[in-house]
Amino acid sequence: MNAVTPIEECLDVLIVGAGISGIGMAVHLTRDCPDKSYAILDRRAQIGGTWDLFRYPGIRSDSDMHTLGFSFAPWKHEKAIADGPAILDYLNGIADDYGLRERMRFERKVVSADWDSATAQWTVVTELPDGNRQHLQSRFLFLGSGYYDYDDPYDAAFPGRDTFKGQVVHPQFWPKDLDYQGKKVVVIGSGATAVTIVPAMAHSGAAHVTQLQRTPTYMVSRPARDAIANGLRKVLPERVAYAITRFKNITLQSLMFKRVREKPEKARDFILGETAKHLGDKYNERDFVPPYNPWEQRLCLVPDADFFRAITEGKADVVTDQIERFDATGIKLKLGQHLDADIIVTATGLNLAVAGKIAVSVDGRPVDFGHTFNYRNCMFSNVPNLAGVFGYINASWTLRVDIVAEYLTRLLKQMDTYGAVAATPVLPSDAAPEAIDVFDGFSSGYLQRARDRMPKNAQALPWRLNQDYRKDRIDMRQAPIDDGVLQFRRARDLVGG
Repeated sequence: MNAVTPIEECLDVLIVGAGISGIGMAVHLTRDCPDKSYAILDRRAQIGGTWDLFRYPGIRSDSDMHTLGFSFAPWKHEKAIADGPAILDYLNGIADDYGLRERMRFERKVVSADWDSATAQWTVVTELPDGNRQHLQSRFLFLGSGYYDYDDPYDAAFPGRDTFKGQVVHPQFWPKDLDYQGKKVVVIGSGATAVTIVPAMAHSGAAHVTQLQRTPTYMVSRPARDAIANGLRKVLPERVAYAITRFKNITLQSLMFKRVREKPEKARDFILGETAKHLGDKYNERDFVPPYNPWEQRLCLVPDADFFRAITEGKADVVTDQIERFDATGIKLKLGQHLDADIIVTATGLNLAVAGKIAVSVDGRPVDFGHTFNYRNCMFSNVPNLAGVFGYINASWTLRVDIVAEYLTRLLKQMDTYGAVAATPVLPSDAAPEAIDVFDGFSSGYLQRARDRMPKNAQALPWRLNQDYRKDRIDMRQAPIDDGVLQFRRARDLVGG
């Protein structure tokens, strides 16, 4: 039987996750609430989250680093579309600059978190590598554990998989010693991961790489280097140049998204026209024309046209069909073609994980997040002192992290002013607004598979996870913390208080 130790620490705030979300929250706490004690828990052995986990060839951002970077930490590299190691360097630098490492507790898997109304505290149970468990307590709990299941990616369950004599690899668990030099590779999938892996392997030694997809996706090429950003950095102070570039990119991205949604036919024609220019005689509608409008799924970024070059140079190709089955030498397709392969990469997608798969409860009663409503982009109806981050689908994840962390530090200060120990977004069951799809307008498989487990959305703020960063930034900075919805509980109201 595993040993259980007494309460190890009692803190003001516990942060789960040492990736982008957790680091962003920690910096805002350090800067804006220096009197608050906090710790960062992470199941991995080092910081980085997603950027430490994923090690597949070509791993990179699919957003520019002037918006995927934090507002408080300028991105200094020439490449705006950065590779995984550069992003890890950036996060490590922030951890050093703000002294975050001394707050971090690695190899701590958070198993459960229970809110005790009598004491207004969370008790968090963590599991160590040896199986032993430790307990911590905190007033406030922040979930920065990301949005997908680290243990179980989506399994498309292809028939005949066990008969394949080569190697099957999922990008989430890329082997360090995978040798694909001179080998035939089939990459199954059409999302950002596949569009990254195909040119990376094709240009680094694979004999040939085939992207096998059931449905095409929209691809947009842009330079990996932002010429305007790099020019500004030569003549302006680093932070000023970064702020201008960040504003430019946020504005352009927002305008582009709205224009695409308002006039999808024109956007479709433009994107496909650019794709055709890049591919020349390799372009065909079957492989490159999606059956849906742009931005119903996230656009795939192709930096410096690397994916298109791999195809025009004959190092890669695209096949659109459904899989009948795997066999000993590759994949048999439903239309009769056979794809020979030495290695098959199943870039078939992720599974979303709500609240990092932590068993969250209030006074011993499990919280079913699928029955809660989102509150101000980060909290959950009728759950005290709990916040988390689910980034933007149509923009950089970090944009949400920044405004959520700003809001939460304002909240903590307001609680101190009131002498409050708990803040709860109260939504009576008989006053709940009409629920709409939290992923309304987005059709990606990984989103649709999780829609019933996600907190619900209302049509209007504050009960929604919004997809408009510029409006959210104004709302979360200017809306009063004490808005009549958020209910505060004072220390004197506690049992024995």
